[in-house]
Amino acid sequence: MKLPRRKFLRLVAGAAALPDLSRLAWSQAYPTRPVRIVVGLAPGGAADIIARLMGQWLSQQSGQQFIIENRTGAGTNIAAEAVVRAPADGYTLLLTTGANVINATLYEKLSFDFQRDIAPVVLLARDPHVMAVHPAVPAATVPEFITLAKANPGRITMASGGTGTTGHVAGELFKMQTGVDLVHVPYRGAAPALSDLVGGQVQIYFTPMSAAVEYIRNGRLRALAVTSATRSEALASVPTVSEFVPGFEASQAYGIGAPRSTPAAIIEKLNVEMNAVLARPAVKARLAELGETPLGGSSADFARLIADEIEKWGRVVRFSGARAE
Repeated sequence: MKLPRRKFLRLVAGAAALPDLSRLAWSQAYPTRPVRIVVGLAPGGAADIIARLMGQWLSQQSGQQFIIENRTGAGTNIAAEAVVRAPADGYTLLLTTGANVINATLYEKLSFDFQRDIAPVVLLARDPHVMAVHPAVPAATVPEFITLAKANPGRITMASGGTGTTGHVAGELFKMQTGVDLVHVPYRGAAPALSDLVGGQVQIYFTPMSAAVEYIRNGRLRALAVTSATRSEALASVPTVSEFVPGFEASQAYGIGAPRSTPAAIIEKLNVEMNAVLARPAVKARLAELGETPLGGSSADFARLIADEIEKWGRVVRFSGARAE
């Protein structure tokens, strides 16, 4: 969901205030010209803001521009394919999202294999979702909601931003692990789904935290739980789903990928530099405003996560019977 313009500009502008570290850390061999970071989602959302924060810092330190290019469509597949087909020289990167690992199973035919064709560079952050209900729903906790749903099979409506989105598969994972029967109502995007939840047209939505947190704080929505493995600082008093449904975890991971066969030295350099920016208190604070948890780690760590997430969400997609629209 898009953020208000004032908040968006404030979050992005913060990158320019970072300390001016020495550019000597960058190899003279790379980069020698502008680098593109392709984002498969529209400007103004969490993915776009994360890409711009990283891009501005990398531009400042390298002396070369890191340009954000938004290429929307086909559930982020258009952006992914553009990077897969780009030269493997480090000058075209992909802002990866949870959609990329879900799409590996959701789409019957893709012209690329995400796990094979995108080289993982670094895991940037995780974005938890919130199991949120309209205040009219007579359930204040996850166990109460499960009891309510089991007493009313097929009568409770579950919104999502579209078939195969992270909010949808989070709800399907909940259904799979609890045995409840919720009716999926897909929308064309997170904004209309959230709007109808606030208006009471649907009853539950596993919504991105960054989109829903203000509605929760002002009482227009009730948060039953967050979907991450641990509680979120943004909603510190709200429990996790896993406190009631052992093993449940559903959050969107953002990262940076590159075309396969990109030189290992370039991937390592980007990994080191991006880990450094993620460790900075100013960046952590700005990510926290979005409800994001900065992560980092090695490219091998990111590769393992991609493999695990493709396997996990593949099981959920097959359970739900979902197919790309």
